[in-house]
Amino acid sequence: MRCDGEASSMCVHVAFSASASGPWWASLTVWAIVNAVNVLQAAGFLSRIWTRSMATNHALGYVIVALALPAVAALVTFVRARAAWLLWSGPAVFLAFVGLMVVVDYAVPMEFRSPARPAILVPYLVLFFGAIVLMGLPMFSLNRRLWLVTVASSALLLGSMGAALRAGVG
Repeated sequence: MRCDGEASSMCVHVAFSASASGPWWASLTVWAIVNAVNVLQAAGFLSRIWTRSMATNHALGYVIVALALPAVAALVTFVRARAAWLLWSGPAVFLAFVGLMVVVDYAVPMEFRSPARPAILVPYLVLFFGAIVLMGLPMFSLNRRLWLVTVASSALLLGSMGAALRAGVG
C-alpha cells in the first residue's frame, strides 16, 4: 500500500495502531487531556468574568495538575514504544507546564499575570500553548474527527480567554 496523498492519513493510522496497542491508548489519553485542559481553562476564564475572582480558576487548576498522572503514563508509553517525537513532545511539554504552574500558582504563589511579570508569564504561556498545540496536533493524522473536537475545544478556550481579557480579568 502506498502512503501518499489522501491515503496518507489512513496509512499513518494503520501503521500506528498496528505497531502496538499502547501507543493508540496513549494517543487517546493525550487527546482527552488536551480537551479537558481546554474546557477547564475556558470554564476558569469565564468564572473570572462572572465572579471577578480567580477562586474557581484556582480550584480547576488542581484538576489540571491531576491530569499530569495520565500524561506521565502516556509519555512513558510513547518513549518505551520509541514513538515519533510529535507523539511524546506534547505530554512532555504539558508536564513542564504543570511543574511551573505548581510552583507559581500553588507552592510559592506569586502574581505574574497582572501586573505582568514577563520573566514568569512568557514561559508560562509558551509552555501552556505549546502543550496544547503539541498534544492536539498528532490527532490530525490519526483521526480527523477527534482532531476537530480539539479544534472546537481550543476555539472555546481562545474565545473565553478573549472575553476575560476584554472584561479586564484575563
